[in-house]
Amino acid sequence: MELEVEVVYALPGAADAVRVRLPAGATLLDAVRASGVLGRHPELRDGTLKLGVYGKPSPAGQAARPGDRVEIYRELAADPKEARRRRAKRRGRATRV
Repeated sequence: MELEVEVVYALPGAADAVRVRLPAGATLLDAVRASGVLGRHPELRDGTLKLGVYGKPSPAGQAARPGDRVEIYRELAADPKEARRRRAKRRGRATRV
């Protein structure tokens, strides 16, 4: 029995999404490898991938289920708390006279 899943890697302003067919018992990592995303995006490495299914972080060894949307997460460009501090600081300076 085969299953079909979608593998998605979101980039700033674009997304690389591929549907793949896998044998029953395949893992999320198997889906990522079968999608070819690792070859198109050399910044991704097997050992450091952060994956999820429909927005829920999931281990790479988790069994894939038919219809899953396997998401590859990128590192944050900036710490969200630090980014908020910088924005608040800029706004505070701009409003002072």
